[in-house]
Formats: sequence, structure tokens, C-alpha cells
Amino acid sequence: MNIKQMSIDELEKLAQSIRERILEVVSKNGGHLSSTLGAVDLIIAMHYVFDAANDPFIFDVSHQSYAHKLLTDRWELFATLRQFEGVCGYTKPSESLYDYYVAGHSSTSISLGVGAAKAIALKGEKRIPVAFIGDGSMSAGMVYEALNELGEHKYPMIIILNDNEMSIAKPIGAISRILSQAMASPFYQRFKRKTELLLEHLPEGAHYVARRLEEGLRMLTPGILFEEMGLEYIGPVDGHDIKGLISTFELAKSMGKPVIVHAQTLKGKGYEIAEGQHEHWHGVGPFDISDGKVVKKATQRNATQVYSDALLALAQEDSRIVGVTAAMPSGTGMSALMEAYPNRFWDVAIAEQHAVTSMGAMAKEGFKPFVAIYSTFLQRAYDQIIHDVCLMNLPVVFAIDRAGIVGEDGETHQGAFDISFLRAIPTMTLFAPRDEATLIDAVRFAALMPTPCAFRYPRGVLSSPEVFEAIPFELGKAQMLVEHDGDALLIGYGAGVGRAIAVNALLQKSLSVLDLRFVKPLDEEMLLACSQRYTTWYVMSDSAAMGGVGSALMEFLHAQGVAHVKVITFEYSDAFITHGATARVEESLGLLPAQIAQKIEGK
Repeated sequence: MNIKQMSIDELEKLAQSIRERILEVVSKNGGHLSSTLGAVDLIIAMHYVFDAANDPFIFDVSHQSYAHKLLTDRWELFATLRQFEGVCGYTKPSESLYDYYVAGHSSTSISLGVGAAKAIALKGEKRIPVAFIGDGSMSAGMVYEALNELGEHKYPMIIILNDNEMSIAKPIGAISRILSQAMASPFYQRFKRKTELLLEHLPEGAHYVARRLEEGLRMLTPGILFEEMGLEYIGPVDGHDIKGLISTFELAKSMGKPVIVHAQTLKGKGYEIAEGQHEHWHGVGPFDISDGKVVKKATQRNATQVYSDALLALAQEDSRIVGVTAAMPSGTGMSALMEAYPNRFWDVAIAEQHAVTSMGAMAKEGFKPFVAIYSTFLQRAYDQIIHDVCLMNLPVVFAIDRAGIVGEDGETHQGAFDISFLRAIPTMTLFAPRDEATLIDAVRFAALMPTPCAFRYPRGVLSSPEVFEAIPFELGKAQMLVEHDGDALLIGYGAGVGRAIAVNALLQKSLSVLDLRFVKPLDEEMLLACSQRYTTWYVMSDSAAMGGVGSALMEFLHAQGVAHVKVITFEYSDAFITHGATARVEESLGLLPAQIAQKIEGK
């Protein structure tokens, strides 16, 4: 879609059409809503001023990029948003040449922009990276690492800061508004450059007075942090004034240096029900546009709710229980705990590294920290888990939400790797509940662990087709759930237990079923006994096969000199997993119970 010849009136009508299209599709498919509605005008102005085919458009997290997708030849395809083999909910270069980089995790855009700017400079090209970042992403340290280098080398680059929840520094009344509007004008930027030249030639005394006056004016603006880092700052500007945004972006582009444009936007812009700071509308499932009501709602408690209730009950009994999450209080079930005990449970924003290390110190001081983070985001704190928790052998608990396939969010969010990367760490204990009752037991067991431990649970309802006795967790002990004659054994771990039970119900001849419970340490006594009875082990776990549960079992058998047992694992192969409804994705991987049952029976 070529918008460079459109008038301002036409651009404003286009913005309305884009918002209507986003609402139409997201209300049916689910997806990110309020932030992406708020970003529409900014993205239209980006496409008007910059060259989307050549200038790297780098969206942070990229959940705000729906308007960009609609402006780049995906208007009709957008109906397949987040569906299997459809349009991805994040930027994806394999989907479109206009998507510069894969992005689903926060705070990478400015680093990517710096890298792109270096490459452009080395190649002698006249392209300019444009990084689009939300204010929430500014809480991560990686942003400031990138800004630090950018301010030093001053590569030409535009950073669009979409401020839709908080100001970097709250504007100070009418004076701040006037100054901010003035700073966004070409006159101010010319005046500033001439002032800097003049200051270089003033006598020492006059130079000092003039410099202090200039610094005093800047202290009244939100841009002082960025300007002190060596970056040009423009704003705050109205993020919904397309005409003003175009003028501001053209000015920033002409400056030939790194410029931050601070734009204030309204989340949910154009859909009154979602307008404002409503966390519910950040990411949504299907809903009725007319009243905003959810189309369907689960009747059973999901695993996150079970975890939240169990930890809250434990916190009421034990004042040593504390907890943290990284910008996902409702998603990880921590909201209720933060409300009940605001001095013991914290949201530290998008700062997984800080979350883990700070809880290490709390554990050293005698508290019992629970770190609740999605599997995909825990990857961001790997060094801190090793260096700041496990090396000290501190009793920090990692409650790993969204383990396994998470569905429509796709490659960047699938919880495939936590077993593989945590199993390699000395002093770490790994275990997993199979259903609601054992998840409650897992929380209580974790609270008593004197060393680092982690347990995982999936998105949605955690249950098994049959109910088995939920015996208390005992370190390194498995539980045999079903015993039958025969030489084959189904081994499940976590949600894989429910899959194993479902598979068993489909087999012509039922097999024995073992709930492994612990992947580190393994129940060596039980496994050795099983090796004498069962010569084929079928492993089911919602995790990567490489370094996963099957690997752990094969390593154990090899170490024990057991060569006659064949281990067949139904875990994820060595590939990133695409987006789509969970059942559809599992079908594509051959992991539905019916598919596994057919493979076991050789059909």
C-alpha cells in the first residue's frame, strides 16, 4: 500500500480503516489489541516519512506491529492472524520482506538498530534504522546498554518511544507542555544548534552562565536522561496527530544523528471500551465488539490460577514466603498475592535478570522466594540462575508458567527449552505436577526445598483423563500409576502424564504408566526396577527432545550399563515450533494421543 501520495485527511481515514480491520480480526482470532490500536497513527507516519522497503523498521516485541502488517500487502491475509499457517502475531521476515527481524521478546529493538546502523555505515549506504519501542520495554537493562553505545558513536538512527502507560518523566504542568511542543519544532532544533556553536566561542564566565541556563531549561523536560546520554530528544508529542508526527519524523530524519521521538498515545485508541490503562485489553481472546464481552470462558481453573491460590494460602501461613514476576502479574497469577501482601510480592517490570538476582539475595537473608516467570522469558535470566542462585545453592523456587506449547504466540513464546537448559545446572532440582492436586502439592514441596528448584506447568487446564491418588512429593521419587503385564512402559512427565494416560486409553492393549515426577534427580531405584521388567519406554513430555526427559533417561541407562532398554521419546524435535491453536500445532508435530497410539502400535 503506497501512502506517500495521500493527504492528511486520507491518512486519517486510513487510520480509522486500519483500526476497524484490527478490531474485526482480533475479536475473532484473539491477539494483542489495546497497544496495537494506540500505535496506528505512529506507524502510518513512519511509513509516510521513511522507506519501509529499505530502512530497517524494527519493532520491539512487535505485538504493536499490526498496522505495519496491514500497510505491507497483508490486508486480506490478516484474517488468518495467529492461525496455523496464517499471519504471525509478531514480525517475521519469512512472512514478509518488510519485517526486518523476528521479535517476540522485549527490549531488543535498540540493540538491533545499533547493529544495523553500524552495518549501514560500513557499507556506505544512506538507509536509516527506525526502532519502534513501547515505554514498558524501557524497563529492561539491555535498552540502556544499547543507548550507551549509541550515544557514544552517534550513528544516525530514529527511536520512536511509544509512551502509552507512563511518561519517562511526568510532564510538569503547562510549562512542560509548552516546552515539549517547542522542542518538536524545526525552529527549536535550529536554535539549539546555533546556541551550541555560540557556547563554544563565549568567554569563560559568559559560557558558564549560558550553559547553566540551557541545562536549567532541559531539566524541565522529560528528555534530560537521553540528552545526557548523548542523544537528541524530541517530545513528548501527540502520538495521534498524524500531521504533526510527519513533521516531527521528517525533522528527526534530517538531523543525521540518533534521535529519540517521544510520542504519547492512548491504549485502545478508537475502541472506547478498551481505551486507557486496562491490562485486560493488552492481549485478548475472541470477544464481542459490541460490548467487549469474552465469547467463551473456561469453566475450570487453569494451572496459573491453581498455582496462585496455592501460593497465597502458603503465604498466609508463612511470612518468609515472598515472590516476584517480571511484568506479567496477572499472567503468572501474582496479582492476587501483590494485592494481599504488597510488601512481599513484586512486579519488577521487564527485568527477568534483576528479578532472579534480587530473589537470590532475599533467599540468602532467610526468605523463601518464588520466581514466577513464563518458560520462554526465563531464558532471559539464564546466567543469573546459574551465577546468582545455583552457584550459591540458594533455595529459590522457579515456578515456570506456560511450559510446553502456548499456541497462537508461536516460535518466540513456546515453552520448549526450560528442562534442557535447567537440567545442566548443578544444585538444581526439577520436578513437575500432572494435575491440579499435584500442582498444589508441588507448591508446598517447593517451599520446603533447602536448595534451588523449579517446577513447570502448562498454559490452560492441567489435568489427566483419570484421577489418581495425589501422594505428596518426595525428592527424586516417581509414582507408578498403572501396572499391566507386558514389556512396554509409558513414562509421562508433567502434562505429559495426561497425554500418556490418554494414549493408553486408545491402545488395543493397555500398558503400564509411570509418572516420573522428577527429571533431576531421577528415581534411580524405580527406573532400574522398570528396566528389568520393561524393554521399551515411551516418553511423553511437553519439551524439547534434545536435553529433555528422554535424554535424561538414556543418559541414566547408559551410566548404569543398561543396554537392552529402548527409549522412544515423543518430545519436540530439534526445530522451532510455529504458531496456531495448540491442538493444530500438536497435530502437525504428530503428538496428538491418537497419532502417538498409532505409532506405538505400528500403524
